[in-house]
Amino acid sequence: MTSSKEILNWAYEKNCQKAVESLKKNGFTAVYCTTRKEAVDYIINQAKEASTIGFGGSMTLVELNVAEVLKEMGKELLNHNAPNLSSEEKMAIRRRQLTCDLFLTSTNALTLTGNLVNIDGTGNRAASMFFGPRKIIIIAGRNKIVGSIEEGLNRIKMYAAPANARRLNLSTPCASTGFCADCNSPERICRITTILERKPLLTDIHVLVVNEDLGF
Repeated sequence: MTSSKEILNWAYEKNCQKAVESLKKNGFTAVYCTTRKEAVDYIINQAKEASTIGFGGSMTLVELNVAEVLKEMGKELLNHNAPNLSSEEKMAIRRRQLTCDLFLTSTNALTLTGNLVNIDGTGNRAASMFFGPRKIIIIAGRNKIVGSIEEGLNRIKMYAAPANARRLNLSTPCASTGFCADCNSPERICRITTILERKPLLTDIHVLVVNEDLGF
């Protein structure tokens, strides 16, 4: 007898494959990964020719634990979240991410129609996702897949943004309540909304859709 876990995994697989199909139609290089290991292997292979590798703030990348492998390969990692950095050093790294050889990040939401939906506070992650780096790899766990752009925005506001605000120890209403209040807080992280409907003309973007839950 088929277990509920197997049926659920089948449903997730279909969603992932549909998203990949739509991303390809929209001009992206899209790859379905059955496991996070497949995603890591893909990143390592693509990183071979890169000297500088930028990291967008992403719990997905933390969970993939790919930074140490890339460091051992001799790559220069541009990670503004590295410990013991001054504000000036963090800003310098963010600027260098815009022109790095390879930029790694995740997306807040991926629609079944192949759109990437993101909301940023500073904007360095969003900006580096569509122009500047020689190559961009965006990793999306199955938990990021939604039906539409509107659902993607709702997912960010009601789930991803409060979780990120909590992770960053910010003094926003959502960091305390867990719910978006469309606040006017000085530390509000919902400031810049980007929607990639098609692959930007001059940017090489690879999207890895992984049939595992990654990040939030």
